[in-house]
Amino acid sequence: MDPSLLLLLFVVALAVPLFLTSRRQRRAMREAQEIQNSLVEGDRVMTTSGMHATVVGLGEDTLELEISPGVTTTWVRQAIREKLTDPDEEEASGDATGDADLAPSAEDNVRSDRS
Repeated sequence: MDPSLLLLLFVVALAVPLFLTSRRQRRAMREAQEIQNSLVEGDRVMTTSGMHATVVGLGEDTLELEISPGVTTTWVRQAIREKLTDPDEEEASGDATGDADLAPSAEDNVRSDRS
């Protein structure tokens, strides 16, 4: 096999995964930016560190989050990972997944004494 053809195939084999990964990463960044720009007061959010809070104030690059009644903290917009939906809204719209039905009952947790 021609060495130049082998080199070309090797370069293509490395370039395709890099290109696909780059596209996926750009799409994820665009979606995160859209979420951060669409925030309004009263939205429930989760930060990149996993904290759940309510947006109570908006600045250009920052926002105020209420983490418990009367306790507000200032965060940069980039720290917001996702907007949370209210479980009551999901039930009303029919989007509830019914995860409560999947939880094991107390009877499922009791071990049988039979051997």
